Amino acid sequence: MEKIYSINRPTGKALPILLSSPHSGTDFPPEIKDKFNDEILGHPTDTDWFVDRLYDFAPELGITQIAANYSRYVVDLNRDFKGQGLYEDGRFITGVVPSHSFSKKPLYKDEPPAAGDIENRIKSYYWPYYKKIEELLADIKKEFGYAIFFDCHSIKRNVPSISDDPFPDLILGDNDEQSADSKLIKVALDTLGEQKIFSVYHNTPFKGGHLTRWFGKPQEGIHALQLEMSQDIYLNEDNDHYVELSAALIRDRLRETLIKLAEVKL
Repeated sequence: MEKIYSINRPTGKALPILLSSPHSGTDFPPEIKDKFNDEILGHPTDTDWFVDRLYDFAPELGITQIAANYSRYVVDLNRDFKGQGLYEDGRFITGVVPSHSFSKKPLYKDEPPAAGDIENRIKSYYWPYYKKIEELLADIKKEFGYAIFFDCHSIKRNVPSISDDPFPDLILGDNDEQSADSKLIKVALDTLGEQKIFSVYHNTPFKGGHLTRWFGKPQEGIHALQLEMSQDIYLNEDNDHYVELSAALIRDRLRETLIKLAEVKL
C-alpha cells in the first residue's frame, strides 16, 4: 500500500496530530496511464503542488504525515465516493473520478471511465487511503484520548470555474464548525492570522471536503480541519516551481499553528 500513499512517522516526541495531503501526488498507475492525455500525464495541472514538501517539518515536531502518491485525476480522495456534490452554489464540480480538469479540459484520450472502472478505482486507491487514516487516527486517539486530523491543500489563486473572485491566502474549513472543537478552530484562525501577513477566511469558499467531513467527529474525539491556500504564496504559478523564500513565511505560520493546536486542552 505504500505505493498508494507515503507515510512519514514522527522523529520527535509524538503529538496528537495527523497531517494528510491527498492531492499532492503526481503518479499514474501503469495499467491505466495510457488512457490519459499526454499533456495531463506530463503536468497534472490541478495538483496541490509540493504540499507534502511544504509541511515536511511535521515529523520533527512529532506529527505523522500521510500523502497520496497518485494524482487526483486517478481518484479524488477528497470527493464523495457516491458522487454527491459537496457544494450547491453553482461552481464546477469534479467527481471522485474526474473526467475534466478545473479548466474543463478533458483528461482522457477517448471516453472517460465507465461505472465499473470508477468502482474499481475507488476500491483500489480510494478506500486504502481512508483505511490507513482511520488506523493512524485510532492509534493517536488511543495514546492521547483524542486526535486532530489536519487536511492540507492548495489551489491556484484564480480558478474561474469555481469562483469569479481570487481566493484569499488561506481558508480554514471545518464544515461550518461541525468537524472540530471550537477551541481548536479559534486557535487555528488566530495563529494563521497573526501579524496579518496572510489573509485568512473561514469556511468560505471552502468549508472542508469529504475527508474533513468523513473523519471529523468531535463528539467521538476526532477533530478535523482543512487548510486550503493559494499556491502563489509558496510557488511560482507560471511554472509551478517551489520558491524557498516565499515558502519560508507560510511554513513558519503552519509550524506555529500546529504546535498551538497540540497545546489545546480538550
